[in-house]
Amino acid sequence: MSNISLKVNGRSYTVDIDPATPLLYILRNDLGLQGPRFGCGLGQCGACTVIIKGAAVRSCITPTSTVKGSEITTLEGLAQQDGRLHPVQQAWIDEQVPQCGFCQNGQIMTAKALLDRNPDPTDAEIREGMDRTLCRCMTYYRIQAAIRRAAKLIATGPVSGKEVGA
Repeated sequence: MSNISLKVNGRSYTVDIDPATPLLYILRNDLGLQGPRFGCGLGQCGACTVIIKGAAVRSCITPTSTVKGSEITTLEGLAQQDGRLHPVQQAWIDEQVPQCGFCQNGQIMTAKALLDRNPDPTDAEIREGMDRTLCRCMTYYRIQAAIRRAAKLIATGPVSGKEVGA
Protein backbone atom coordinates (compact mmCIF):
# COMPACT_ATOMS: atom_id res chain seq x y z
CA MET A 1 0.00 0.00 0.00
CA SER A 2 1.13 3.50 -0.71
CA ASN A 3 -0.27 7.00 -0.85
CA ILE A 4 -0.82 8.19 -4.41
CA SER A 5 -1.88 11.73 -5.27
CA LEU A 6 -4.25 12.17 -8.19
CA LYS A 7 -5.84 15.18 -9.83
CA VAL A 8 -9.25 14.25 -11.21
CA ASN A 9 -11.55 16.78 -12.86
CA GLY A 10 -9.56 19.61 -11.30
CA ARG A 11 -9.69 18.28 -7.74
CA SER A 12 -6.79 16.76 -5.84
CA TYR A 13 -7.09 13.42 -4.07
CA THR A 14 -4.75 11.17 -2.12
CA VAL A 15 -5.57 7.47 -1.99
CA ASP A 16 -3.85 4.73 -0.01
CA ILE A 17 -3.79 1.77 -2.39
CA ASP A 18 -1.77 -0.98 -3.94
CA PRO A 19 0.04 0.91 -6.76
CA ALA A 20 -1.01 -1.76 -9.28
CA THR A 21 -4.72 -1.12 -8.66
CA PRO A 22 -6.44 -0.21 -11.94
CA LEU A 23 -7.36 3.47 -12.15
CA LEU A 24 -10.96 2.52 -12.95
CA TYR A 25 -11.40 0.96 -9.51
CA ILE A 26 -10.14 4.11 -7.79
CA LEU A 27 -12.35 6.38 -9.88
CA ARG A 28 -15.51 4.36 -9.29
CA ASN A 29 -15.02 2.80 -5.87
CA ASP A 30 -12.96 5.39 -4.00
CA LEU A 31 -13.94 8.65 -5.71
CA GLY A 32 -17.54 7.72 -6.56
CA LEU A 33 -17.31 8.70 -10.22
CA GLN A 34 -19.76 6.66 -12.25
CA GLY A 35 -18.92 7.89 -15.78
CA PRO A 36 -16.15 5.39 -16.50
CA ARG A 37 -17.68 1.92 -16.69
CA PHE A 38 -16.30 -1.58 -16.28
CA GLY A 39 -16.87 -3.27 -19.61
CA CYS A 40 -14.44 -5.97 -20.64
CA GLY A 41 -11.67 -5.37 -18.10
CA LEU A 42 -9.13 -5.90 -20.89
CA GLY A 43 -8.92 -2.40 -22.39
CA GLN A 44 -10.65 -3.52 -25.57
CA CYS A 45 -14.19 -2.10 -25.43
CA GLY A 46 -13.56 1.47 -24.25
CA ALA A 47 -16.33 1.79 -21.64
CA CYS A 48 -13.74 2.80 -19.02
CA THR A 49 -12.10 5.58 -21.08
CA VAL A 50 -10.77 8.71 -19.40
CA ILE A 51 -8.56 11.48 -20.78
CA ILE A 52 -4.99 11.80 -19.53
CA LYS A 53 -2.53 14.24 -21.12
CA GLY A 54 -4.97 14.74 -23.99
CA ALA A 55 -5.20 11.06 -24.84
CA ALA A 56 -8.10 8.64 -24.47
CA VAL A 57 -6.85 6.06 -21.96
CA ARG A 58 -8.44 2.77 -20.91
CA SER A 59 -8.60 3.08 -17.13
CA CYS A 60 -9.36 -0.61 -16.52
CA ILE A 61 -5.81 -1.58 -17.53
CA THR A 62 -3.97 1.52 -16.30
CA PRO A 63 -2.19 1.01 -12.97
CA THR A 64 -2.99 3.99 -10.77
CA SER A 65 0.70 4.46 -9.92
CA THR A 66 1.45 5.30 -13.57
CA VAL A 67 -0.81 8.37 -13.58
CA LYS A 68 0.10 10.00 -10.27
CA GLY A 69 0.35 13.74 -10.71
CA SER A 70 -1.37 13.68 -14.12
CA GLU A 71 -4.60 15.54 -14.79
CA ILE A 72 -7.33 12.95 -15.29
CA THR A 73 -10.64 13.95 -16.86
CA THR A 74 -13.72 11.77 -16.58
CA LEU A 75 -17.15 12.25 -18.12
CA GLU A 76 -18.17 14.14 -14.97
CA GLY A 77 -15.43 16.70 -15.66
CA LEU A 78 -16.53 17.71 -19.17
CA ALA A 79 -19.39 20.09 -18.36
CA GLN A 80 -18.62 23.77 -17.73
CA GLN A 81 -18.66 25.20 -14.21
CA ASP A 82 -21.97 26.95 -15.00
CA GLY A 83 -23.54 23.60 -15.91
CA ARG A 84 -23.41 23.97 -19.69
CA LEU A 85 -22.60 20.71 -21.39
CA HIS A 86 -19.41 20.23 -23.36
CA PRO A 87 -20.14 20.45 -27.13
CA VAL A 88 -19.54 16.71 -27.49
CA GLN A 89 -22.12 15.97 -24.80
CA GLN A 90 -24.61 18.38 -26.39
CA ALA A 91 -24.06 16.84 -29.83
CA TRP A 92 -24.73 13.40 -28.36
CA ILE A 93 -28.11 14.62 -27.14
CA ASP A 94 -28.90 16.50 -30.35
CA GLU A 95 -28.15 13.44 -32.50
CA GLN A 96 -29.95 11.09 -30.08
CA VAL A 97 -26.94 8.78 -29.97
CA PRO A 98 -27.56 6.66 -26.86
CA GLN A 99 -29.69 3.58 -26.88
CA CYS A 100 -28.71 1.38 -23.95
CA GLY A 101 -26.12 3.97 -22.86
CA PHE A 102 -23.51 1.56 -21.58
CA CYS A 103 -20.73 2.59 -23.99
CA GLN A 104 -21.49 6.31 -23.98
CA ASN A 105 -18.74 7.24 -21.52
CA GLY A 106 -16.13 5.67 -23.75
CA GLN A 107 -17.63 7.07 -26.93
CA ILE A 108 -17.87 10.63 -25.59
CA MET A 109 -14.41 10.65 -24.00
CA THR A 110 -12.78 9.15 -27.09
CA ALA A 111 -14.60 11.66 -29.33
CA LYS A 112 -13.45 14.57 -27.14
CA ALA A 113 -9.82 13.42 -27.32
CA LEU A 114 -10.18 12.99 -31.10
CA LEU A 115 -11.56 16.51 -31.55
CA ASP A 116 -8.91 18.00 -29.25
CA ARG A 117 -6.17 16.70 -31.54
CA ASN A 118 -8.10 17.04 -34.84
CA PRO A 119 -10.80 19.72 -34.66
CA ASP A 120 -12.16 19.04 -38.16
CA PRO A 121 -11.89 15.31 -38.85
CA THR A 122 -13.13 13.67 -42.03
CA ASP A 123 -15.57 10.79 -41.76
CA ALA A 124 -12.68 8.38 -42.38
CA GLU A 125 -10.66 10.01 -39.59
CA ILE A 126 -13.65 9.76 -37.25
CA ARG A 127 -14.06 6.07 -38.02
CA GLU A 128 -10.35 5.46 -37.52
CA GLY A 129 -10.23 7.51 -34.30
CA MET A 130 -13.24 5.73 -32.83
CA ASP A 131 -12.37 2.27 -34.18
CA ARG A 132 -11.57 0.56 -30.88
CA THR A 133 -14.52 1.99 -28.93
CA LEU A 134 -17.34 -0.51 -29.15
CA CYS A 135 -21.10 0.07 -29.15
CA ARG A 136 -23.32 -2.93 -28.50
CA CYS A 137 -26.31 -1.14 -30.05
CA MET A 138 -24.41 -0.32 -33.25
CA THR A 139 -25.14 3.43 -33.22
CA TYR A 140 -21.94 4.15 -35.12
CA TYR A 141 -23.62 6.38 -37.74
CA ARG A 142 -25.21 8.49 -35.01
CA ILE A 143 -21.85 8.67 -33.23
CA GLN A 144 -20.20 9.87 -36.44
CA ALA A 145 -22.93 12.48 -36.96
CA ALA A 146 -22.56 13.64 -33.35
CA ILE A 147 -18.81 14.07 -33.76
CA ARG A 148 -19.33 16.13 -36.92
CA ARG A 149 -21.91 18.24 -35.04
CA ALA A 150 -19.59 18.66 -32.04
CA ALA A 151 -16.78 19.80 -34.34
CA LYS A 152 -19.08 22.51 -35.73
CA LEU A 153 -20.23 23.51 -32.24
CA ILE A 154 -16.63 23.85 -31.10
CA ALA A 155 -15.67 25.85 -34.20
CA THR A 156 -18.66 28.20 -34.22
CA GLY A 157 -19.81 28.30 -30.62
CA PRO A 158 -23.17 27.24 -29.19
CA VAL A 159 -26.13 27.22 -31.57
CA SER A 160 -29.53 25.58 -31.50
CA GLY A 161 -29.68 21.92 -32.52
CA LYS A 162 -31.65 22.68 -35.71
CA GLU A 163 -28.93 24.92 -37.15
CA VAL A 164 -26.03 22.45 -37.18
CA GLY A 165 -25.63 19.52 -39.53
CA ALA A 166 -29.23 19.47 -40.73
